[in-house]
Amino acid sequence: MLNQINGLHHVTSLASGAQANNDFFTKVLGLRRVKKTVNFDAPHVYHLYYGDERGHPGSVMTYFPFEGAKRGTPGTGEVSVTSFAVPVGTLGAWEARLQDLNITGVTRDERFGQSRLIFRGPDGDVFALVEQEDPRTGWASNGVSSDMAVQGFHSVAMRLHDTGSSAELLRFMGYEEEGTQGSVRRFRMENGNGADVIDLEQIDTNPARQGAGSVHHVAFSVPDKAAQLEVRQALMDTGYDVTPPIDRDYFWAIYFRTPGGVLFEVATDEPGFDRDEAPEHLGEDLKLPSQHAHLRDLLESKYLAPIED
Repeated sequence: MLNQINGLHHVTSLASGAQANNDFFTKVLGLRRVKKTVNFDAPHVYHLYYGDERGHPGSVMTYFPFEGAKRGTPGTGEVSVTSFAVPVGTLGAWEARLQDLNITGVTRDERFGQSRLIFRGPDGDVFALVEQEDPRTGWASNGVSSDMAVQGFHSVAMRLHDTGSSAELLRFMGYEEEGTQGSVRRFRMENGNGADVIDLEQIDTNPARQGAGSVHHVAFSVPDKAAQLEVRQALMDTGYDVTPPIDRDYFWAIYFRTPGGVLFEVATDEPGFDRDEAPEHLGEDLKLPSQHAHLRDLLESKYLAPIED
Protein backbone atom coordinates (compact mmCIF):
# COMPACT_ATOMS: atom_id res chain seq x y z
CA MET A 1 0.00 0.00 0.00
CA LEU A 2 1.24 3.48 -0.90
CA ASN A 3 1.83 6.09 1.81
CA GLN A 4 2.93 9.06 -0.31
CA ILE A 5 -0.52 10.35 -1.35
CA ASN A 6 -2.09 13.11 0.76
CA GLY A 7 -5.60 13.35 -0.73
CA LEU A 8 -6.86 15.31 -3.69
CA HIS A 9 -4.67 17.87 -5.45
CA HIS A 10 -7.03 19.29 -8.08
CA VAL A 11 -9.98 18.40 -10.29
CA THR A 12 -9.97 19.40 -13.97
CA SER A 13 -13.12 19.73 -16.06
CA LEU A 14 -14.33 20.95 -19.45
CA ALA A 15 -16.46 24.04 -20.06
CA SER A 16 -18.16 25.74 -23.00
CA GLY A 17 -17.11 29.31 -22.22
CA ALA A 18 -14.38 31.05 -20.24
CA GLN A 19 -16.38 34.07 -19.06
CA ALA A 20 -19.34 32.11 -17.69
CA ASN A 21 -16.95 29.66 -16.05
CA ASN A 22 -14.94 32.44 -14.41
CA ASP A 23 -18.08 34.20 -13.21
CA PHE A 24 -19.49 31.05 -11.63
CA PHE A 25 -16.41 30.15 -9.61
CA THR A 26 -15.36 33.67 -8.59
CA LYS A 27 -18.67 35.54 -8.35
CA VAL A 28 -20.97 32.72 -7.20
CA LEU A 29 -18.72 30.40 -5.18
CA GLY A 30 -16.30 33.16 -4.22
CA LEU A 31 -13.14 31.22 -5.08
CA ARG A 32 -9.97 32.99 -6.12
CA ARG A 33 -8.71 32.63 -9.66
CA VAL A 34 -5.15 31.64 -8.91
CA LYS A 35 -3.89 31.11 -12.45
CA LYS A 36 -4.82 32.13 -15.98
CA THR A 37 -2.83 30.11 -18.46
CA VAL A 38 -3.48 27.82 -21.46
CA ASN A 39 -4.01 24.16 -22.22
CA PHE A 40 -0.51 22.79 -22.87
CA ASP A 41 -1.83 20.58 -25.69
CA ALA A 42 -4.24 23.16 -27.18
CA PRO A 43 -2.81 26.63 -26.45
CA HIS A 44 -5.75 28.39 -28.13
CA VAL A 45 -7.82 27.29 -25.10
CA TYR A 46 -7.54 28.82 -21.65
CA HIS A 47 -6.64 26.76 -18.58
CA LEU A 48 -8.24 28.48 -15.57
CA TYR A 49 -7.51 27.56 -11.96
CA TYR A 50 -9.68 28.49 -8.95
CA GLY A 51 -9.00 27.82 -5.29
CA ASP A 52 -8.12 29.30 -1.93
CA GLU A 53 -5.75 32.22 -1.36
CA ARG A 54 -2.63 30.41 -2.56
CA GLY A 55 -4.19 27.57 -4.54
CA HIS A 56 -3.18 24.99 -1.96
CA PRO A 57 -3.40 21.33 -3.02
CA GLY A 58 -6.87 20.04 -2.23
CA SER A 59 -8.58 23.36 -3.04
CA VAL A 60 -8.11 23.84 -6.78
CA MET A 61 -10.79 23.38 -9.45
CA THR A 62 -9.44 23.84 -12.97
CA TYR A 63 -11.12 24.16 -16.36
CA PHE A 64 -10.42 23.91 -20.07
CA PRO A 65 -13.13 26.17 -21.58
CA PHE A 66 -13.56 25.11 -25.21
CA GLU A 67 -15.77 27.90 -26.52
CA GLY A 68 -19.12 26.55 -27.69
CA ALA A 69 -18.37 22.95 -26.74
CA LYS A 70 -21.30 20.54 -26.69
CA ARG A 71 -22.35 19.24 -23.28
CA GLY A 72 -21.27 15.82 -22.17
CA THR A 73 -23.69 12.96 -21.57
CA PRO A 74 -23.70 11.57 -18.02
CA GLY A 75 -23.02 7.88 -17.49
CA THR A 76 -20.59 5.45 -15.97
CA GLY A 77 -16.82 5.84 -15.98
CA GLU A 78 -16.77 9.44 -14.81
CA VAL A 79 -16.86 11.77 -11.83
CA SER A 80 -20.52 12.55 -11.17
CA VAL A 81 -20.29 15.06 -8.29
CA THR A 82 -17.50 17.35 -7.09
CA SER A 83 -18.04 18.44 -3.49
CA PHE A 84 -16.58 21.36 -1.57
CA ALA A 85 -16.30 21.70 2.21
CA VAL A 86 -17.99 24.65 3.93
CA PRO A 87 -18.24 25.55 7.64
CA VAL A 88 -20.89 23.84 9.76
CA GLY A 89 -24.11 25.83 9.90
CA THR A 90 -23.66 27.69 6.61
CA LEU A 91 -25.79 25.67 4.19
CA GLY A 92 -28.80 27.91 4.80
CA ALA A 93 -26.82 31.00 3.80
CA TRP A 94 -25.42 29.18 0.79
CA GLU A 95 -28.85 27.96 -0.28
CA ALA A 96 -30.22 31.50 -0.14
CA ARG A 97 -27.22 32.83 -2.06
CA LEU A 98 -27.47 30.24 -4.83
CA GLN A 99 -31.20 30.79 -5.21
CA ASP A 100 -30.76 34.57 -5.28
CA LEU A 101 -28.19 34.14 -8.06
CA ASN A 102 -30.56 31.85 -10.02
CA ILE A 103 -28.31 28.79 -9.80
CA THR A 104 -30.11 25.70 -11.05
CA GLY A 105 -30.70 22.31 -9.42
CA VAL A 106 -30.43 23.50 -5.82
CA THR A 107 -31.52 20.69 -3.49
CA ARG A 108 -30.60 19.37 -0.04
CA ASP A 109 -29.85 15.87 1.16
CA GLU A 110 -27.61 13.96 3.56
CA ARG A 111 -24.83 11.52 2.78
CA PHE A 112 -22.99 9.52 5.43
CA GLY A 113 -24.47 11.74 8.12
CA GLN A 114 -23.31 15.01 6.56
CA SER A 115 -25.69 17.67 5.25
CA ARG A 116 -25.02 18.74 1.70
CA LEU A 117 -26.39 21.22 -0.81
CA ILE A 118 -26.44 20.06 -4.43
CA PHE A 119 -26.49 22.45 -7.41
CA ARG A 120 -25.40 22.74 -11.02
CA GLY A 121 -22.77 24.81 -12.78
CA PRO A 122 -23.19 26.67 -16.07
CA ASP A 123 -22.55 23.53 -18.15
CA GLY A 124 -24.72 21.23 -16.06
CA ASP A 125 -21.81 20.13 -13.85
CA VAL A 126 -23.04 18.73 -10.55
CA PHE A 127 -21.52 20.18 -7.38
CA ALA A 128 -22.23 19.91 -3.69
CA LEU A 129 -21.37 21.90 -0.60
CA VAL A 130 -20.82 19.70 2.46
CA GLU A 131 -20.79 20.96 6.03
CA GLN A 132 -17.85 19.72 8.08
CA GLU A 133 -15.43 20.84 10.77
CA ASP A 134 -12.39 21.89 8.75
CA PRO A 135 -9.30 23.89 9.78
CA ARG A 136 -8.64 25.13 6.24
CA THR A 137 -9.26 28.82 5.54
CA GLY A 138 -11.39 29.77 2.56
CA TRP A 139 -11.07 32.76 0.24
CA ALA A 140 -13.64 35.46 1.00
CA SER A 141 -14.75 37.64 -1.93
CA ASN A 142 -17.73 38.76 -4.02
CA GLY A 143 -20.17 38.67 -1.13
CA VAL A 144 -18.91 35.40 0.36
CA SER A 145 -17.81 36.16 3.91
CA SER A 146 -14.90 34.45 5.64
CA ASP A 147 -17.23 32.57 8.00
CA MET A 148 -18.96 30.76 5.10
CA ALA A 149 -16.19 30.59 2.50
CA VAL A 150 -15.41 27.36 0.64
CA GLN A 151 -12.50 25.69 2.45
CA GLY A 152 -11.40 23.33 -0.32
CA PHE A 153 -12.57 20.01 -1.68
CA HIS A 154 -14.55 17.61 0.44
CA SER A 155 -14.72 14.77 -2.10
CA VAL A 156 -15.36 13.53 -5.58
CA ALA A 157 -17.96 10.87 -6.37
CA MET A 158 -17.35 8.49 -9.24
CA ARG A 159 -20.18 6.72 -11.05
CA LEU A 160 -19.03 3.24 -12.12
CA HIS A 161 -20.48 0.11 -13.69
CA ASP A 162 -18.55 -1.96 -11.13
CA THR A 163 -16.81 -0.52 -8.07
CA GLY A 164 -14.70 -3.58 -7.23
CA SER A 165 -11.48 -2.87 -9.13
CA SER A 166 -11.54 0.87 -8.36
CA ALA A 167 -12.04 0.10 -4.66
CA GLU A 168 -8.98 -2.16 -4.79
CA LEU A 169 -7.00 0.64 -6.46
CA LEU A 170 -8.01 3.20 -3.84
CA ARG A 171 -6.96 0.86 -1.05
CA PHE A 172 -3.60 0.43 -2.78
CA MET A 173 -3.29 4.23 -2.96
CA GLY A 174 -3.73 4.48 0.81
CA TYR A 175 -7.49 5.00 1.21
CA GLU A 176 -9.55 3.08 3.74
CA GLU A 177 -13.16 2.07 3.16
CA GLU A 178 -15.30 3.92 5.69
CA GLY A 179 -18.81 2.73 5.00
CA THR A 180 -21.67 2.10 2.59
CA GLN A 181 -24.88 4.01 1.96
CA GLY A 182 -27.12 2.36 -0.60
CA SER A 183 -25.06 1.86 -3.76
CA VAL A 184 -22.31 4.26 -2.59
CA ARG A 185 -19.05 3.17 -0.96
CA ARG A 186 -17.02 5.84 0.86
CA PHE A 187 -13.22 5.84 1.06
CA ARG A 188 -11.13 8.21 3.18
CA MET A 189 -7.47 9.17 3.34
CA GLU A 190 -6.52 9.27 7.01
CA ASN A 191 -4.33 12.21 8.03
CA GLY A 192 -4.67 13.73 4.58
CA ASN A 193 -4.72 17.34 3.42
CA GLY A 194 -8.44 17.85 4.12
CA ALA A 195 -9.62 16.81 0.64
CA ASP A 196 -9.74 13.24 1.85
CA VAL A 197 -12.88 11.53 0.56
CA ILE A 198 -13.71 9.48 -2.55
CA ASP A 199 -17.18 8.01 -3.10
CA LEU A 200 -17.76 5.14 -5.52
CA GLU A 201 -21.31 4.65 -6.80
CA GLN A 202 -22.20 1.49 -8.67
CA ILE A 203 -24.89 1.98 -11.29
CA ASP A 204 -26.08 0.08 -14.35
CA THR A 205 -26.26 2.61 -17.18
CA ASN A 206 -24.47 3.57 -20.39
CA PRO A 207 -20.90 4.88 -20.40
CA ALA A 208 -20.53 8.65 -20.17
CA ARG A 209 -19.69 10.75 -23.21
CA GLN A 210 -17.30 13.56 -22.34
CA GLY A 211 -18.07 17.18 -23.17
CA ALA A 212 -18.70 20.52 -21.50
CA GLY A 213 -19.56 19.91 -17.85
CA SER A 214 -17.57 16.67 -17.67
CA VAL A 215 -14.65 16.09 -15.35
CA HIS A 216 -11.56 15.41 -17.45
CA HIS A 217 -9.39 14.01 -14.64
CA VAL A 218 -8.90 13.81 -10.89
CA ALA A 219 -5.46 14.64 -9.46
CA PHE A 220 -4.01 13.34 -6.21
CA SER A 221 -1.40 15.15 -4.14
CA VAL A 222 2.15 14.04 -3.36
CA PRO A 223 4.73 16.33 -1.75
CA ASP A 224 7.49 16.23 -4.36
CA LYS A 225 8.99 14.53 -7.41
CA ALA A 226 10.74 11.86 -5.37
CA ALA A 227 7.43 10.72 -3.89
CA GLN A 228 5.81 10.90 -7.30
CA LEU A 229 8.45 8.61 -8.81
CA GLU A 230 7.88 6.11 -6.00
CA VAL A 231 4.13 6.14 -6.69
CA ARG A 232 4.72 5.77 -10.42
CA GLN A 233 6.97 2.75 -9.98
CA ALA A 234 4.55 1.09 -7.57
CA LEU A 235 1.63 1.60 -9.96
CA MET A 236 3.63 0.24 -12.88
CA ASP A 237 4.70 -2.77 -10.81
CA THR A 238 0.99 -3.39 -10.20
CA GLY A 239 0.28 -3.36 -13.93
CA TYR A 240 -0.85 0.20 -14.62
CA ASP A 241 0.33 2.08 -17.72
CA VAL A 242 1.60 5.35 -16.24
CA THR A 243 3.00 8.31 -18.18
CA PRO A 244 6.45 9.70 -17.42
CA PRO A 245 6.44 12.87 -15.28
CA ILE A 246 5.28 15.91 -17.25
CA ASP A 247 6.21 19.46 -16.29
CA ARG A 248 2.99 21.48 -15.89
CA ASP A 249 4.86 24.60 -14.66
CA TYR A 250 3.06 24.66 -11.28
CA PHE A 251 3.39 20.94 -10.55
CA TRP A 252 4.75 17.76 -12.09
CA ALA A 253 2.11 15.30 -13.29
CA ILE A 254 1.79 11.61 -14.13
CA TYR A 255 -1.41 10.07 -15.54
CA PHE A 256 -3.04 6.65 -15.72
CA ARG A 257 -6.50 5.28 -16.56
CA THR A 258 -8.38 3.52 -13.77
CA PRO A 259 -10.26 0.22 -14.15
CA GLY A 260 -13.55 2.13 -14.00
CA GLY A 261 -12.51 4.46 -16.83
CA VAL A 262 -11.73 7.62 -14.85
CA LEU A 263 -8.42 9.33 -15.65
CA PHE A 264 -6.24 9.77 -12.55
CA GLU A 265 -3.31 12.12 -12.17
CA VAL A 266 -0.72 12.24 -9.40
CA ALA A 267 0.59 15.79 -9.02
CA THR A 268 3.36 17.28 -6.90
CA ASP A 269 2.69 20.03 -4.37
CA GLU A 270 5.77 21.84 -5.65
CA PRO A 271 6.56 24.38 -7.03
CA GLY A 272 3.11 25.99 -6.63
CA PHE A 273 1.21 28.80 -8.29
CA ASP A 274 3.43 31.60 -6.99
CA ARG A 275 6.43 30.45 -9.03
CA ASP A 276 5.75 33.14 -11.67
CA GLU A 277 3.42 35.59 -9.86
CA ALA A 278 3.54 37.31 -6.51
CA PRO A 279 0.97 35.83 -4.09
CA GLU A 280 -1.05 39.06 -4.03
CA HIS A 281 -1.38 39.02 -7.83
CA LEU A 282 -2.16 35.37 -8.55
CA GLY A 283 -4.34 34.79 -11.59
CA GLU A 284 -4.24 38.34 -12.88
CA ASP A 285 -2.03 38.06 -15.98
CA LEU A 286 -2.00 35.49 -18.76
CA LYS A 287 0.91 33.15 -18.10
CA LEU A 288 2.17 31.01 -20.96
CA PRO A 289 4.36 27.92 -20.73
CA SER A 290 7.76 28.52 -22.31
CA GLN A 291 6.97 26.36 -25.35
CA HIS A 292 4.02 28.61 -26.21
CA ALA A 293 5.47 32.00 -25.22
CA HIS A 294 6.12 32.92 -28.86
CA LEU A 295 2.37 32.60 -29.56
CA ARG A 296 1.30 35.32 -27.13
CA ASP A 297 0.35 37.98 -29.71
CA LEU A 298 -1.57 35.47 -31.83
CA LEU A 299 -3.37 33.93 -28.87
CA GLU A 300 -4.40 37.23 -27.32
CA SER A 301 -5.50 38.78 -30.61
CA LYS A 302 -7.35 35.82 -32.15
CA TYR A 303 -8.20 33.05 -29.67
CA LEU A 304 -8.22 34.12 -26.03
CA ALA A 305 -10.88 36.75 -25.46
CA PRO A 306 -10.27 38.92 -22.38
CA ILE A 307 -12.00 37.68 -19.23
CA GLU A 308 -13.82 40.39 -17.29
CA ASP A 309 -13.29 40.07 -13.55
